[in-house]
Amino acid sequence: MASSRVTMSAVAVGFLLGALVPTGIATAVAAPTPEACTAGTGPYQQELEEHLKLTADGRQTPADCEAIRTFQSRNGVRPADGYAGLTTYRTMLVVEARANPNAAGKCPVRTYRVACVDLARQLMWVQTGSRVVYAPVPIRSGRDGNETRTGWFTVYWRDLDHYSDLYDNAPMPYSQFFSEGQAFHGTPGDLFTGGSHGCVNLRLDDAQRLWNTLAEDDAVYVWGVKPGTERKLRPRPAESVDAVTPADVPPGPRPEGHPEGRTPPPNPGAR
Repeated sequence: MASSRVTMSAVAVGFLLGALVPTGIATAVAAPTPEACTAGTGPYQQELEEHLKLTADGRQTPADCEAIRTFQSRNGVRPADGYAGLTTYRTMLVVEARANPNAAGKCPVRTYRVACVDLARQLMWVQTGSRVVYAPVPIRSGRDGNETRTGWFTVYWRDLDHYSDLYDNAPMPYSQFFSEGQAFHGTPGDLFTGGSHGCVNLRLDDAQRLWNTLAEDDAVYVWGVKPGTERKLRPRPAESVDAVTPADVPPGPRPEGHPEGRTPPPNPGAR
């Protein structure tokens, strides 16, 4: 009997506690307060302000910092700290290009596939006619003195698991060669600093998708100048992008098989 009274008392106490404490209060956990955004003014502050439709005065404010940090988080930029640095700016260029990367008409429109390489914006895409079949992605082209050549080219050799025989056997996955040893290929490194030895570097995932998009004999068109480089390698006169409108410079006829000049170069190792 005593045991029954104890049990009933415990039930009564529990009932009273449940009535006094609203459901969920006991298990609720306060959300962590986000850290204040305190990054200073970055070198690309005004460009990010214009993109994000902020007051474009080139001076960081707490509101600017929060907006830039949100942009970074949304687009996978790390660290997402609100600082308008080079990586954030380069990511912004890709985001702006997504709707229509060829809005300026710099890459010639053809009925066949053309891999478009914009050295000034450091991005590339692939189009068939005016339809983009490979969305714009960031690249890293040749450094000062090793500039990626400009003009019309064709993909003449592909090697899925290539290693450079010029640069310490460096891995060049998903290599697609288009100009005397210069190639599209993947790299695990940072695309946003320095430059290559002339190749067009891509993130590994992007290089794999490009491998699945292009084929031998596909056209490649390269134009512009990489920021921070001085153009030293000049295109052949017939391919000069300054002498003619880009759309008036067609690639040469596409030879069948592998005639001289289209076989793998002796040292296809520029990276």
